[in-house]
Amino acid sequence: MMSLKKKMSAGEFAVMAEMHTPKGVDISEIVTNARRLKGRVDAVVIPDMDNGIMHMSALAGGVLMKQQGLEAMIHVYGRDRNRMALQGDLLAAHVLGISNLLVVRGEEMINGDHRDARIVDDLDEVGILNMIRTLQGGLDLAGFELKGAPEFTAGCAIAPVVDDAQLAAEIESAKKKVAAGAGFVVAPAVFDMAYYAKMIEKLKPLGVPVVATVFLLKNVGMARYMAINDPGARVSEDLITRIRKAPDREAECVRMAGEMAAALKKTAQGIKIVTLGWEHRLPAILESAGL
Repeated sequence: MMSLKKKMSAGEFAVMAEMHTPKGVDISEIVTNARRLKGRVDAVVIPDMDNGIMHMSALAGGVLMKQQGLEAMIHVYGRDRNRMALQGDLLAAHVLGISNLLVVRGEEMINGDHRDARIVDDLDEVGILNMIRTLQGGLDLAGFELKGAPEFTAGCAIAPVVDDAQLAAEIESAKKKVAAGAGFVVAPAVFDMAYYAKMIEKLKPLGVPVVATVFLLKNVGMARYMAINDPGARVSEDLITRIRKAPDREAECVRMAGEMAAALKKTAQGIKIVTLGWEHRLPAILESAGL
């Protein structure tokens, strides 16, 4: 199977799936779900304590993916680690066979489970991308020479946007990240395909592959919540009604995610499927999308 880096470089459509590590050490579920994806996705993306919830580190999750014969991509951000810890983790990632990185913004801790945890934010996204490039050049951020330099493929993410002005601001931010070494951009989930196509077209001048996010809505409640609290996702009343009227609502949600993935194949250079705990439904979404 062609590596993710080669696939993106060749301009081929890349398929990624997000998978969460457990809050604990029971890895049976993540391993079972990973085995179901072998040969079907180009990489598994492992978030790192997203939403401020403590769980097994992304580095361990990436190693578990490698053990199952899957390529891994791990989140990297500065909320919880200073520059020394980040550099040490990235050197470890290279040695452990993890070469794909997604540099993201660490979410606010307000909804987390360790609200007294101290936020670090020693480096922002551009700073982390510059750090990655420095490590690849054989030096650490203090200017000392490394004994062997790592190799990575690093990307960045676009935050949700509610209007064209916010999109323009995010594109300007992404330009700085691409200049700092981001080799691809991950766009947020948008359920209005016409607007998503427009967003992706506006991102293409960045000159790097654009990966779209396919988000699995699990039920009417989640769809309604996103419609109210995440206006950038553009969840319509028609979409909510479609789920509500379906004889099998879960199957309809899977079908909708599959339709979204298939539609994005015409505009983006890849997709990242996010299921938030429903990783067991990933194979069904891939089947629905014809992938």
